[in-house]
Amino acid sequence: MRARRALLVCSLLALGLTVSGCESFDPESWFNTKKPLPGDRRPVFPQGVPGVPQGVPPELMQGYQPPPEPPPQVAAPVEEKPKPRPKPRPKPAPKPKQAAAPPRPAPQPQPQSAAPAPWPAPQQQQPSGAASPWPSAQPAPSSRAPSPFPDPPPVQR
Repeated sequence: MRARRALLVCSLLALGLTVSGCESFDPESWFNTKKPLPGDRRPVFPQGVPGVPQGVPPELMQGYQPPPEPPPQVAAPVEEKPKPRPKPRPKPAPKPKQAAAPPRPAPQPQPQSAAPAPWPAPQQQQPSGAASPWPSAQPAPSSRAPSPFPDPPPVQR
């Protein structure tokens, strides 16, 4: 019984190795019913993609020394040309007087508070005797700016 099983395993392995070495053995072609598209197949960029260097970048090579940076060049100061004086315009002829429109009141500035109100409005604190579905937690002092969103409930373990 053992000899048969060993012989079966060895024969399957030998058959698998033999079939895998064949160039024309392609089980995918047995079930592929698609026809290849007509036309000539040529590479799009036979010399490589333009603008992309071939091979490993020099920065990744061992022992790479970056080229020394050239000293910064001082830009020559640009001389400002004086602006030409505007030509005086002739005054337009006075228009005949029409009925005077009532003057508009000047808009008055809105009074601004020292700090903008947080959005959304802060929730009112419940009295300590009230039952709450969430456990109360002391806010931890933080150096972050206050968020307009409420803090998530603490995780109980």
